[in-house]
Amino acid sequence: MKPASVNDYRELARRRLPKMFFEYIDGGSYAEVTLGRNVSDLEALALRQRVMRDMTSLDMSVEVFGQKMTMPLGLAPVGMAGMYGRRGEVQAAKAAAEAGVPFCLSTVGVCSIEEVAAAGTPPWFQLYMLKDRGYMRELLARAKDAGCPVLVFTVDLPIPGARYRDVRSGFTGSSGVSGALNTAWQGISHPEWTWDVWLNGRPHTLGSVSGAIPQGRSVTDFLSWIARNFDRSVTWADLDFVRQVWDGPIVIKGVLDPEDARDAVKAGAQGVVVSNHGGRQLDGVRSSVSALPAVVDAVGGDLEVFLDGGVRSGLDVLKALSLGAKACFVGRAWAYALGAGGQPMISKMLGTMRAELATAMILTGCKVARDAEKSLLDVAS
Repeated sequence: MKPASVNDYRELARRRLPKMFFEYIDGGSYAEVTLGRNVSDLEALALRQRVMRDMTSLDMSVEVFGQKMTMPLGLAPVGMAGMYGRRGEVQAAKAAAEAGVPFCLSTVGVCSIEEVAAAGTPPWFQLYMLKDRGYMRELLARAKDAGCPVLVFTVDLPIPGARYRDVRSGFTGSSGVSGALNTAWQGISHPEWTWDVWLNGRPHTLGSVSGAIPQGRSVTDFLSWIARNFDRSVTWADLDFVRQVWDGPIVIKGVLDPEDARDAVKAGAQGVVVSNHGGRQLDGVRSSVSALPAVVDAVGGDLEVFLDGGVRSGLDVLKALSLGAKACFVGRAWAYALGAGGQPMISKMLGTMRAELATAMILTGCKVARDAEKSLLDVAS
């Protein structure tokens, strides 16, 4: 199948990846209500079509923290992406650099900060507040030394949400002989993935934090370490600790409530990502896009506001910009493309989104993406 949309990349990834890894990318928490809302609420927004305007020239570019983006779209942090394609985070970073958009590396990526930075443009770096403050300090220093320009601080994961698909697929909660046999069978039944990732994509560790898990041998080992290091005691005051090591821009990811956004401003953040962790944490909360306008109204003049969650096309990007987002970040979209065929597929996906955004801008009369406003939406619908 020749992919034409994000849904096509999803289908190709479903065919190519072992079930446990596809379900990990594709799934959400509990009944996946919020996962569905992220997509459906964006789909429900109607653009206002305008015609007979000179749309010869378009400007999709935005500037964020001194970094020029060729379009208002970036690649969000995705954990363990190196299990979807050989050295997956490196492939994604290269595709993002070629497209002129930022790539954000997850704390729990298979490739380390240094490996990704050496491949091209230094990535933005995503971090959780870890109980091991000493190791966290070391990670921040490494990110700074590698030239990472922005720290994305994820705050909506003091405890992991229950992801039922991961249990059913054997990704979590499976151990012993039965777990080993399940993993082996999933690999054997997907030979292309086995050759590309399992045999040629080693080492299979969480590159940036592998030093903290020296005996890590399996996904279960890594996930257990992550769970042990989530810190439920974190408050806004803990950003003072981060500031002791990190002097660059800090973006708080995982904000849905306007009051939390105001607290981010008081804590000295430079940006927030309106996000519900892709519907993977607290199920039943509102979609990211429905939370966006109130957050923008509360703090839009004080810091940069980004959207993450449910974005599947360039049309979705323009809708988010119209509601006040500076740019959008996509996670599943690039993970699907990586799983479908690596860096070339990610590049193609980004090109598709760019073309979709151009079409949406032309047919709504929006010549400059950064000037998008609510008038681009058909509120009467």
